[in-house]
Amino acid sequence: MNAGKTQEIAESQYHIYLGKAKEFYQTMYSAEKAGNWNAVGLNGVHCVISLIDTLLVRYSGIRSISENHMAVIELLTSSATSRLKDVRKKSQLARRVIARKNLVAYENRRFMKGEALDMIKRVERFYRWASDHF
Repeated sequence: MNAGKTQEIAESQYHIYLGKAKEFYQTMYSAEKAGNWNAVGLNGVHCVISLIDTLLVRYSGIRSISENHMAVIELLTSSATSRLKDVRKKSQLARRVIARKNLVAYENRRFMKGEALDMIKRVERFYRWASDHF
């Protein structure tokens, strides 16, 4: 897979993407409390994407500007493998979360409670791992 288009960003700006990730993370939990399963799913996906942007900016001074959300994962594994412990393993976790975006946003059915709770579990794991690197 091609990692796609990138944009150079000063490494000191990583906190902007981290702030977005934290907001999506908090909103995901607020949506869970309200039983808004679709909102849980989309906020979980966007949280993981923002966390990856945070890591990319912090460690490589770049972020993906590709329309293909999976490209961000390839970019993470190709640019930060030597600097982030377990990046390949955690990238697979991120891939599972991001793969759910089409189901949540575009398929002709609602995101179910069980799917949302599974999403939260995966996002939480990725969030904890990523947080060790800030």
